[in-house]
Amino acid sequence: MSLALLIDEDTLAKVLVKMLKKAGHDVLTVNEVGLSGEPDEVILNYARKNNRILLTHNCQDFEALHLENSVHPGIFAIYENQDHRKDLNRKDIIKAINNLESASIPLADQFISLNHWNY
Repeated sequence: MSLALLIDEDTLAKVLVKMLKKAGHDVLTVNEVGLSGEPDEVILNYARKNNRILLTHNCQDFEALHLENSVHPGIFAIYENQDHRKDLNRKDIIKAINNLESASIPLADQFISLNHWNY
């Protein structure tokens, strides 16, 4: 299965984008769609209008937006830990997304921590 993803500028990494595309996902970055530097609300609205799951490290801000209006294609949050050895690397992010896909759970309207899906 392929997911349509929008990568937030806090998560931008050319290597990650290439890895996600290689894994079969339809990936756009905020830079590619001209949203670099735009407020989080604008980015989430773009994801809504274009039916793209947002992938972000900006967890607190997008969780707050999710709580205000949970109608969206989904938000994948990547949390950073106090102990950076527990942070997700690029391969972990791909694995977590694959695990979510395999679980066949609904993604729309969900705020999902990818950290919990890295097993």
